Amino acid sequence: MKPTLVILAAGMGSRYGGLKQIDPVGPSGETILDYSVYDAIRAGFKKAVFIIRKDIELEFKESFINKLQKYTEIDWVFQELETLPQGFSVPENRTKPWGTGHALLMVADKVKEPFAVINADDFYGADAYKTLADFFSIQEKNKESNYAMVAYELANTLSDFGSVSRGICKADENNWLKTVTERTKIERNDSGIADLKPDGTKFELAENELVSMNLWGFTPSIFNHLNIEFANFLRTEIDHTKSEFYIPGVVDRLIKSGTEKVKVLKNPGQWFGITYKEDKPIVVEKIKHLVKQGIYPEKLWE
Repeated sequence: MKPTLVILAAGMGSRYGGLKQIDPVGPSGETILDYSVYDAIRAGFKKAVFIIRKDIELEFKESFINKLQKYTEIDWVFQELETLPQGFSVPENRTKPWGTGHALLMVADKVKEPFAVINADDFYGADAYKTLADFFSIQEKNKESNYAMVAYELANTLSDFGSVSRGICKADENNWLKTVTERTKIERNDSGIADLKPDGTKFELAENELVSMNLWGFTPSIFNHLNIEFANFLRTEIDHTKSEFYIPGVVDRLIKSGTEKVKVLKNPGQWFGITYKEDKPIVVEKIKHLVKQGIYPEKLWE
């Protein structure tokens, strides 16, 4: 059964200052998302499902859906604040999205096969999709684990222009994920890398820490877990206007409870992304270099 690619594309782009998912970075106007779908198709993924907001549907259709459906099966769903379990309603002062865990729940009726989850604005590299496709193939045979995560070294995922949010991961000697800790304000400083906590203190981090870039491999069993976890989240956090329901937090609890196992797939390939406007020229140059190496054609889609 060929896997599906699920794309988290409903983000506001607040730090970037615009809808960065449709910002061109390739030599023929390609976006980072174009490269992601291209790499997934090459790795054997059969379908792409976008998670977007209703207010950007027209832009997404014009920029991606009309073009990509010539090359693979395309579908899309909406992440909206009002989509909540029965018995819950949106507080009047809530404007912030509910988070990546809530977004993933939106595709539960669309995805019935193993699938990868990615951020729309992250470049993961062709090796990452091949690694996950191989995992799904092996997993289908031995059923050793339902889930996987492609991990990168922290030092290779930072921006020079501001803080970033990362899931800090710990794995055992057999590369089974032990914990995921979401740290939301990581940046370089004079002494190295640290996460700035809300109280102003710093939590020092090593350069080779393994981090989650929200490149996950799941089977549909994750949706049952997300439904239960999201209801629990709302019971305690619904009135906290800035709280979010993150995928790494759910995975962490599933591991600690022994409910699921997650294989860490270390990827030495390139990762880069656009968090701030100043990141874009760097991404453009890196893409240009990959094209010169012959890894990508001058024009992805004919």
